[in-house]
Amino acid sequence: MATDDAMPARPMPRFPDGFLWGVSTSAHQIEGAAGLRGPSVWDAFTAEPGRVKDGSTADVACDHYHRYREDVALLADLGVDAYRFSVSWPRVDSPGGLDFYDRLVDALCAAGVRPVPTLFHWDLPAGLDWLERDTAARFAEYVSVVAGRLGDRVGKWITLNEPAEHTLLGHALGVHAPGRKLLFDALPAAHHQLLAHGLAVRALRAAGATDVGIANSHGPVWPASDDPADREAAEFYDLLLNRMFADPVLTGRYPEGIGELMPGSPGQVAADLEIIGEPLDWYGVNYYAPTRVGAPQGAEIEFGGVTLPAELPFSVREIEGRPLTDFGWPVVPEGLTELLTGFRDRYGDRLPPVVITENGCSYEGLDDRDRIAYLDGHVRALHRAMEAGVDVRGYFVWSLLDNFEWAEGYARRFGLVHVDFTTLERTPKASYGWFRDLVRHGR
Repeated sequence: MATDDAMPARPMPRFPDGFLWGVSTSAHQIEGAAGLRGPSVWDAFTAEPGRVKDGSTADVACDHYHRYREDVALLADLGVDAYRFSVSWPRVDSPGGLDFYDRLVDALCAAGVRPVPTLFHWDLPAGLDWLERDTAARFAEYVSVVAGRLGDRVGKWITLNEPAEHTLLGHALGVHAPGRKLLFDALPAAHHQLLAHGLAVRALRAAGATDVGIANSHGPVWPASDDPADREAAEFYDLLLNRMFADPVLTGRYPEGIGELMPGSPGQVAADLEIIGEPLDWYGVNYYAPTRVGAPQGAEIEFGGVTLPAELPFSVREIEGRPLTDFGWPVVPEGLTELLTGFRDRYGDRLPPVVITENGCSYEGLDDRDRIAYLDGHVRALHRAMEAGVDVRGYFVWSLLDNFEWAEGYARRFGLVHVDFTTLERTPKASYGWFRDLVRHGR
């Protein structure tokens, strides 16, 4: 299985026929060409001094808009079945904006790579606000336009990416766009994104789509100890980051006590949940690491580059004894097995087939053996979940390219391909060769 000695010596388990191997990106992080689209909330956010750690913007990023043919060639050489990218709502709202995605989808199809668009990956058009209910209806209108244009060549669709993170980081803690620090007053943003998801599912169905999912981020939550206060805090964190976004989509209900906190009358929330719970063809999981959680400690806590305020009813603790990525995230492959089997046990037949829509890590260097070890461990953990009976249909690495990593700027490198952000030259890393071998031999 080895090419240039990239593959580990252990043989990789075989995956079933039809298993989907892919890589992921997002529009704002790689496209550039900011002058050829409308402004987004991220443009306003990055224009404020101090918001992005290195002071950078995504105005150019990887210049994928102009270099997409080069990037499609990298995908073809990688041998992946599918490419998950996102469609920029502000670009589609601009004259000729959909033409770019027409060209991209055509190029992917010509290269034998299946296009898998995500319809919202955090770059909300400036002037819209997830705190406002009307944004969900506007999103459905935009989805109808995109599906009408691309639906003859696109079969597999993703509505939203990580509404939990967009709510928490962008609206509750203020470290991502739009930069609000509302804490629990950010819950309307969560509800309206979920409503937008349900309306988008209906719009896609109306356009003839039969392969629709969502990409939610999830991870196991481990109590810091057996102390009842730590266990209670961990259960609340699990509810907030996992169940509040999975339960409505998969069961049509919020966890107990959450629905009452959402905007609108009880009757309105109930009607919204009928839309949010529209049946899906598959469920996307973005996995990076578990979280160890305990009772509040009465002080601010630094976690993963984010300052968590003291008034939160939980505290995030370090997971000790694990290697860390350059982002400071613990490497825990078995957490993916735990997560998937736990979801299977929690949701039963309400859980449709699963696709891992993101999994990856930040490491420097072209000879990125740490990334190879990370991905190798997680692919094996995924296979163990499948052996345990979880119906998993695909795996997408985050990410194809080093890119603009939101509030971190260009300091974190998640790509299988190195990007020189001065020359924009692409250079495949050792992990690119490893994943190419995995795809060829894992079929």
